[in-house]
Amino acid sequence: MLKAKNKLGIIFFPAFDWAISPTHPERQERLLYTQDQLREEGIFDIEGVGEYKPDVAEVEDVERVHFCFPDVPSVATRSHLISAGGAMKAADLVMTGERDRAFAMVRPPGHHAMKVVHGSRGFCTINIEAVMIEHIREKYGHKRVAIVDTDCHHGDGTQDVYWHDPDTLFISIHQDGRTLYPGSGFPQELGGPAARGRTLNIPLPPNTSDEGFLMAVERVVLPILEDFKPDLVINSAGQDNHFTDPITNMNFSAQGYARLSEMLQPDIAVLEGGYSIQGALPYINLGLCLSMAGVDYSHIREPNYKPEQIRQSAQTTEYIAELCRQLPKLYFDPPPFKPSDDPREGVISNDKFVRSRQVYYDTDGINEVQQETLYLCDKCRGLLKIESRADSGPLCLGVEIPPDACPDCKSKGYQIVEDGQLKSNYRYIQLINRLDKDYARFGF
Repeated sequence: MLKAKNKLGIIFFPAFDWAISPTHPERQERLLYTQDQLREEGIFDIEGVGEYKPDVAEVEDVERVHFCFPDVPSVATRSHLISAGGAMKAADLVMTGERDRAFAMVRPPGHHAMKVVHGSRGFCTINIEAVMIEHIREKYGHKRVAIVDTDCHHGDGTQDVYWHDPDTLFISIHQDGRTLYPGSGFPQELGGPAARGRTLNIPLPPNTSDEGFLMAVERVVLPILEDFKPDLVINSAGQDNHFTDPITNMNFSAQGYARLSEMLQPDIAVLEGGYSIQGALPYINLGLCLSMAGVDYSHIREPNYKPEQIRQSAQTTEYIAELCRQLPKLYFDPPPFKPSDDPREGVISNDKFVRSRQVYYDTDGINEVQQETLYLCDKCRGLLKIESRADSGPLCLGVEIPPDACPDCKSKGYQIVEDGQLKSNYRYIQLINRLDKDYARFGF
């Protein structure tokens, strides 16, 4: 009988009652074929591998992370809360020591959900990794966390949530944003002025195969993780880099994914994208489970796997090699933030970092405009204020007091909320006070 080197917990939630449409790529079959494959291969017969049911996230779990307007129930379904709860369950299994590692195979996905939420974008509404991470910090104490996002699409939502957090390292390996949604994730995106270098993007050219992905992990990701010394490594395990995926242009294989996981050694993996429902996902998920459990995965082969047909070109290899030479500098010696004339990139004025943004919720067809203000502080990471308006709707205000807030920033945060209530400038106001665990919202 096989025995897992690492005790692994697997959480399933196919979300039978949630789909964008019956034929949309993001639907329940994404996990049903995987579930069948894992049972047929006998993975739960391996000593040390166990299956668990998800928990259900509470509204407060979401409100630690997001400014949801008008409120959480208006934008998120119960399936979203269970998906986030599945990730939280994975965290609890690892943090309590019941399991060494855990893989949350849940949907709906989450890595395109930004700090502010008015609806769904990129199939995502709630950032389930961020909800999980802040659950960990709330329940088990503050942790240094590294998130390695291996979805084919740039994890712009996770990047946005942790843009100003120096204790969270976000690395995204993805298809170049010049060729794929959401059109972001470039090397110059390095984090806010208080967290410079804590965001690192690795945009790879179309048709990158195993060689290129694993080169980027070995030469860029692993040295940075070794330097950052996180308490936890989280893998946002998107699987749409596969050579059969219908909405992307990469040439990664199931073996490549398993090897990548073996190199990363993530404590927790959370499923993100991946839309080759029969030809890729069951094999990738099986390989990831075996890899995380420390069991041999060398026999994993998906249908139509012909490595000579998907091998990347010599030009692609050289391009990625040059990326690997240049990108580590952006973490180890990040260029200082330079105020830009472009308000979308941010300007510093009177001890405030301010950027104006336009966000399009492509799934729901919503346009949002927002102004983000970070009050720069020498004593803490700074108070965050976001003014947001979706389409022609009311103006909304979000204020976040950070977990390390100094008395001045805490006082300023409450004053901004109080002024907003008195002046009635905002239809909805939400306060996130991570220091005192005070989460409040006001509507007028």
